[in-house]
Amino acid sequence: MAERPPIWPVFVAYIGAFAIIIALSFLAIHTVRAMHPDLPPSTVFESLAGVLALVIASSTGLLLTVLLADRGTSLARLRLLPGRETGWKLGVMVIGMLALAQLLDSLTMLVGLGQPSVMILIRRALAQAVGPDLFLAVLVIGVLAGSAEEIFFRGYMQTRLGERLPPTAAVIVAGACFAVLHSDLLHGVLAFALGLYLGWITELAGSALPAMACHVINNSLFTMLTALWGTLEGFSLNAGLVAVCGLVFTACVVWLRQSDPRRSPVPR
Repeated sequence: MAERPPIWPVFVAYIGAFAIIIALSFLAIHTVRAMHPDLPPSTVFESLAGVLALVIASSTGLLLTVLLADRGTSLARLRLLPGRETGWKLGVMVIGMLALAQLLDSLTMLVGLGQPSVMILIRRALAQAVGPDLFLAVLVIGVLAGSAEEIFFRGYMQTRLGERLPPTAAVIVAGACFAVLHSDLLHGVLAFALGLYLGWITELAGSALPAMACHVINNSLFTMLTALWGTLEGFSLNAGLVAVCGLVFTACVVWLRQSDPRRSPVPR
């Protein structure tokens, strides 16, 4: 019986990713200040250029870490090839992701946590995005960040942890690490919940590609809708969204569980 690989290289890679991201973030902010010398230092993080530069730094750090930690590995070993998902299942996975994201967003607004967080800084920065800037924001926040985070956390980290741990434990640990990467407590809690869902559908499909598709679509829609219409406010509106999105998300999870080919048939 082949010996299972150790876990510690995965966490070394995670710490290394943090170090690379911090270094690249300092370089990104310095570049933004050089390109926009009239921008006060205190507002760099609130500007669209600053947010995009930090997202590029974070995404680059994650991708570089995967290349360094798993150099020469195949796409199959990163689970970046199609798995058990079908067109219908992928569509339900995406709908479930969008419903969960809106459910969490509306809940934070209902309990009064929607304002004092990093998310409000991102929303303010996206409010500045129009025309080519909006297109660039969708590419960076939607496509680049969504892809890079899934390649690292589900393709690399969860897959490597799953070689040593039970699938549920691998999903939870990768989701927790995904949450810690985010900027503050609220953002981290939301990321953890989304990470659990993304990790679950990765195991369900046997591939990280559905999670990548869900992440990219969710981030892209968030970027476009925030730039065009801003934040959805109001108690009645968010209460209604919580109810509807909760039902939709539950229905998606139930359908996906029932359609899982790994489930044993009920004996007659």
